[in-house]
Amino acid sequence: MLKKRDAQIVFQSMYCAIGIIGIIASTGFFEYDFTPNFPIYFTNLGNYFCIGVMFAALVQTLKKKEDSYVTINPFAKFIGVMSLLLTGIVYNVMLAPTYDPIENFQPNSVILHIILPIMFVADWFLFYEAKKLKWYYPLLTVISPIGYVIFIYIRAAILGFDTTNHLLYPYFFLDLDTQGVAGVAKWIALLALAFIIMSYIFFGIDRLRAKKEK
Repeated sequence: MLKKRDAQIVFQSMYCAIGIIGIIASTGFFEYDFTPNFPIYFTNLGNYFCIGVMFAALVQTLKKKEDSYVTINPFAKFIGVMSLLLTGIVYNVMLAPTYDPIENFQPNSVILHIILPIMFVADWFLFYEAKKLKWYYPLLTVISPIGYVIFIYIRAAILGFDTTNHLLYPYFFLDLDTQGVAGVAKWIALLALAFIIMSYIFFGIDRLRAKKEK
């Protein structure tokens, strides 16, 4: 873990700069294909949250005078790490193979599914002090995906579940028409379980880091 203020400023600034490009890319700007649906994707919302966390960390780092760990809310950071890991894994393992390969190499896809997730996780390993995570944090990380699912279905209900004129379900496993209620419930349960398991794995890694520090 690095306490160097200068290294933190460089890394955080790079992330924020790429993040701004990622936000622009998420609208379809670079493909000349603006889509009004960009705010409903978990990928985009998760990245927007993490970019906000990183901007807050950068402001904190710029204000401090000495070398020290980054201390921006560890829980918010942990939720961000888990959200982007979920984004990267689900997209690259489950979704990318079903898309046209060209789509996987568009700027928004590369930045939001690969570059920013890797950098955000690396930032946690490099600049955050170990053993700041509570044992129950991994259980609470499901707030993010569950909250997202609730948002999607509230939006779908407001739109009258009209699939002819609206993109109601950004991901196939949320599609009530093709998966059915039972199928959607199964996918949500499996992903939530995977999310918790993955979170506890990282919790264990955090404890190992703490022992190594000592």
